[in-house]
Amino acid sequence: MKSAPILVAVVDDDESVRESLPALLNELGFATKTFSTAEEFLQSGVADNAKCLILDIAMPGMSGPELHRELVKRGYSIPTVFMSARPEFASQANMREGPVRCLLKPFSEAALLEALERALNLK
Repeated sequence: MKSAPILVAVVDDDESVRESLPALLNELGFATKTFSTAEEFLQSGVADNAKCLILDIAMPGMSGPELHRELVKRGYSIPTVFMSARPEFASQANMREGPVRCLLKPFSEAALLEALERALNLK
């Protein structure tokens, strides 16, 4: 019997990322749920089942780092991969938030897979 795919949640206000990233993750064997805002993710209940989060750093409303802090405050310890199109945000997140990795957009499939393997201890 085949086990269920690992659920990865993607939170990004950019619609093109919410469409393309799940397609790539599905191709790599992961299940995905996407959200356009941090607030939408928090209200969804997906935090109970997600094994990894891929969060945009800069979003309207609650940012990726703010969502990460809120999840920790609520007792969740979901491995998190931040992503940003802005190098200065990426370096700040790496120093302060303790993510598994911070990917600079656009990133390669190999970089994404390496970040997920690290997050999920697959290697």
